Amino acid sequence: MSTENLPQSPEQPPRKPRVAVVFGGRSSEHGISVVTAGAVLKAIDRTKYDVLPIGITQDGRWALTADAPERMAIIDRRQPSVDLLAESDEGGVVLPVDPSNREVVYSEPGSVPKALGEVDVVFPVLHGPYGEDGTLQGLLELSGVPYVGSGVLASAVGQDKDYMKRVFTSFGLKVGPYLVIRPREWQQDEQGARRRIVDFAGEHGWPLFVKPARAGSSIGITKVDDLSGLDEAIAEAQRHDPKILVEAALRGREIECGVLEFEDGPRASVPAEIPPPDAHAYYDFEAKYIDSTPGIVPAPLTPEETAEVQRLAVDAFEAASCEGLVRADFFLTEDGEFVINEINTMPGFTPISMYPQMWQASGVGYPELVDRLIQAALHRSTGLR
Repeated sequence: MSTENLPQSPEQPPRKPRVAVVFGGRSSEHGISVVTAGAVLKAIDRTKYDVLPIGITQDGRWALTADAPERMAIIDRRQPSVDLLAESDEGGVVLPVDPSNREVVYSEPGSVPKALGEVDVVFPVLHGPYGEDGTLQGLLELSGVPYVGSGVLASAVGQDKDYMKRVFTSFGLKVGPYLVIRPREWQQDEQGARRRIVDFAGEHGWPLFVKPARAGSSIGITKVDDLSGLDEAIAEAQRHDPKILVEAALRGREIECGVLEFEDGPRASVPAEIPPPDAHAYYDFEAKYIDSTPGIVPAPLTPEETAEVQRLAVDAFEAASCEGLVRADFFLTEDGEFVINEINTMPGFTPISMYPQMWQASGVGYPELVDRLIQAALHRSTGLR
């Protein structure tokens, strides 16, 4: 029987890729993650992607949240939170752990679970432990869901400043003098650990920077000018991480450089310079996010210096096996040498953050930057690669 004259069912339009923007989290950078998510949600092209905002509260609950970028900003010096955006005080979002099923489910006590549809890619804009450190990346690998940014190893290395510096040193990148105090050392011989720090100061001089080994956004960091401030600085760092890092102060200019993965490999942005903030002892959390100390983009460097820091930024990206994006932070010392301070595998994406500003100056605007990261994740498989 011929089917030529039978009515033809209209073809269904292809489904748009679904992006789950996951933000918030259990770290001390919770609020900054929410601000970053607001900027990303605002920038995603809704004609090209469907978007599912998922917030993680500070106690670890995965919540369905409002798609409301205007509510995800720092207002009157107060940071936003997932709890204020969650659609329910009790409901929870569950990702599948079966790689053959990408259906996200939402459930509330006493109610039938509701399917929210499949997720094609996750954009995790979490900062700090329990999100940027490989933990979430491991969950997504188990689930078989592609995601933006580095994998488990690179994320873990990028979060732990101790092992980050070890990796950089093994690849020939120069790092500044530092020492690490681990929890067991502090618990078993507190006086001995403190004596190591004092001896370190005797060798390298004051001031020192005492910081959590696995935190970001300059949270928990103290500039210590002399012995009288040491104990308070150690206590502040340990509030955020039982493992602490002590670094010698480096005299020089703070230079940052963004790295973005293109089809032909990673490329570096124009660098930026962070000038010493007038009202702060150094470029701390308040200077970055509350008072919005502006950076200089592009940095006033010679062509040779610019090429060198761009090369080193890509080298750092490759040394840690990063994917997607990285912000690499350097000191340009008084003798003209670049010393790498750290990398950030999920740098701040707020409108005032240096990473998008550097790419804007390099010809890649914010919406294109977000789109490139999503597309790269969609075309990258999970698992060993």
